[in-house]
Amino acid sequence: MKRTRSLCFGGQLSMNCQLMVSRDQLQTLVLPDLAVCRRGFFLPKGTASNQFDLVVIGGGSGGLACAKEASTFGKKVAILDYVKPSVHGSSWGLGGTCVNVGCIPKKLMHQSALIGQAIRDAKSFGWDVAAESKVSFNWDNLRVNVQKHIRSLNWGYRVQMNENSVTYLNAYGSFVDANTIKTVDKANKERIITSKDIVIATGLRPKYPEIEGAEEGISSDDIFSLPRPPAKTLVVGGSYVGLECAGFLSGLGYPVTLMMRSIPLRGFDQQMAHFVTDNLIVHGTDILWRCKPKKIVKNGTKLQVEWEDEVGKSNSDLFDTVLWAIGREPRLSDLNLDAVGVKCDSKSGRILVNEKDQTTVSNIYAIGDIQHGRVELTPVAIKAGKLLARRLYSNSQLLMNYDNIPTTVFTPVEYSCVGLSEELAVEKFGANEIEVYHASFKPLEFIPPQRVRERCYLKVICTQTEPQHVLGLHYIGPNAGEIMQGFSVSLKCKLTIPQLLNSVGIHPTCAEEFVKLNITKRSGKDAVVTDKVSAVFEGKYGGRL
Repeated sequence: MKRTRSLCFGGQLSMNCQLMVSRDQLQTLVLPDLAVCRRGFFLPKGTASNQFDLVVIGGGSGGLACAKEASTFGKKVAILDYVKPSVHGSSWGLGGTCVNVGCIPKKLMHQSALIGQAIRDAKSFGWDVAAESKVSFNWDNLRVNVQKHIRSLNWGYRVQMNENSVTYLNAYGSFVDANTIKTVDKANKERIITSKDIVIATGLRPKYPEIEGAEEGISSDDIFSLPRPPAKTLVVGGSYVGLECAGFLSGLGYPVTLMMRSIPLRGFDQQMAHFVTDNLIVHGTDILWRCKPKKIVKNGTKLQVEWEDEVGKSNSDLFDTVLWAIGREPRLSDLNLDAVGVKCDSKSGRILVNEKDQTTVSNIYAIGDIQHGRVELTPVAIKAGKLLARRLYSNSQLLMNYDNIPTTVFTPVEYSCVGLSEELAVEKFGANEIEVYHASFKPLEFIPPQRVRERCYLKVICTQTEPQHVLGLHYIGPNAGEIMQGFSVSLKCKLTIPQLLNSVGIHPTCAEEFVKLNITKRSGKDAVVTDKVSAVFEGKYGGRL
């Protein structure tokens, strides 16, 4: 056997550093179908058999969670994952949208923008920043480090699949029948595999508008690996993706214009959504309201964008980058779902499922963003994937609860919420049957740098009748996600207003404003939380205590 420096997973080193492997592990080593991956680890491409207990189509968060969980019950599992490159050729490894072109790179770039804000605030906190004008941002450094982290996560998922004996196939999959999948790898090599159960977890991809020159624009599939600084950027779309990208690009110092055809953050509380856009403007983003793009023309290295405003007037401007953030859509045509009878919603194109995440074919399931009418969030897909595997292979009856899912929009001033929006609460219970406690506040850390224009606000929506069960919590301010996570647990535990207001806050924090709430919208009283210290900085009391 050829000597190598590589270690096999499961092998052990003896005291004299000799590699000790079992007979079974040795047999695995000498199989002809091995691939030597970077960093010296062996990863099996597959097994001799093409029969599985579970095949998962899609290597994103939900698919990986389901495959890994099923393997812990001794099931033979395969996972298929092949990323079709974007219009601009962007592709990535195992892990899906969140890891590669979503949550992870977005949060890192958001954090970079927050660090820029901290540098601007530093002098007021005593730091000597006389050379602040020489502080510069380097897009390539950020991009390279973000991509390094993503590749490490891609590798980690490959390792996890191997350690859990999950067969990983870097290939497309399409149905032959309800138990049979044809796979095609990048070399166009076909393979037929069969499985008792099949899970579809293919996720969504960004939409492109049907206008001339749309292909000149990029999407969230491309921005995090863009090989050049984005420079002057037009972001099109009022989704959370659009607002987040506009926010961190502005925070990194680029001129950004955000164009929206209708309302921002559709599906979110609209009062909070407009506070988010107000804060985007404060942080330097220009907003074009009720406008829609008509055409893009390449003009040297620039993009000439023509758009129409709400009264039908044509406008144009030059941009270095156009980023489409107008929504996401399924790409299911290659799966051959019609051949097996899996039904999709006629409007959204997403797969129809029941409360057990089961499609219209009894042994075929769907999880994650590809489901019709479900919350499109990574933690939801992960939880749903694990619960599905437990129902299939460990006699569990526990269903995924899609109610009261917390989420955060990582704009310069973050927005987080859980439960009902005010609009949905009114629709469900009636305006006279709900109460809204609210407060507008200034975080302590905003006071020394006199960040007086940013709007931080929170509200709690509850039933009008005792014991005033909480229906939804909303917060705009620093560290929104960190604050909302704990409150989301309390909402699951049937939180009431007396319980909330009888809690002791942690001082000084933004989170304590929740337990200090005492003003309702119905009262008409001013909800601004002020104290004499912050008021001095805002010019009240003649600038003195």
